[in-house]
Amino acid sequence: MPVTIGVFIDPGYKRTELPPATDRTTAENRSFEYDTLSPAYSEFVLNEILPFVKSEYKLNITDDPDGRSICGISSGGICAWTVAWERPDQFHKVVSHVGSFTNIRGGHKYPEIIRAAEWKPIRVFLQDNSGDNRNRDPDRNWVVANHRMAAVLEEKDYDYKYVYGEGVHNGNFGGSILPDTMRWLWRDYQK
Repeated sequence: MPVTIGVFIDPGYKRTELPPATDRTTAENRSFEYDTLSPAYSEFVLNEILPFVKSEYKLNITDDPDGRSICGISSGGICAWTVAWERPDQFHKVVSHVGSFTNIRGGHKYPEIIRAAEWKPIRVFLQDNSGDNRNRDPDRNWVVANHRMAAVLEEKDYDYKYVYGEGVHNGNFGGSILPDTMRWLWRDYQK
């Protein structure tokens, strides 16, 4: 794995001022930012966040899409996929843990979107847990949604790995396999 700079972004609030620290448990704008199927978040990352980080910290962050990855958990997992899907010219690697590919803001439609589209140069590591959020409606069931994503990635011959483990809708299992995830994701990276 190359030297890595992690840029972590919290979701926003619909206010002009941040709420008090004791009231920051749920960002008001999280679902809109992360679950929406659009290029908006990729534009935010590429046009605002990365230029700011490069300038502010005098960092030489690569523009090579093979040298970039984007990761997330839950709604952040679908967001990571959406960024790479919208901008495969900028991101080739995705990690999604317990990704919310469900009908929150249309994410359950990704299998049909992927199936209908031309193949894109994206490598993706999907991880879900057997006790993830379940719902009788298959479009609102995280386990079904992640299985569907893995199936369409297989069908379209994407470079992917799907690990299905024990646990609930949290990062415990995904965190325990993160070193292996990174080895797999970066296995053939050449500077």
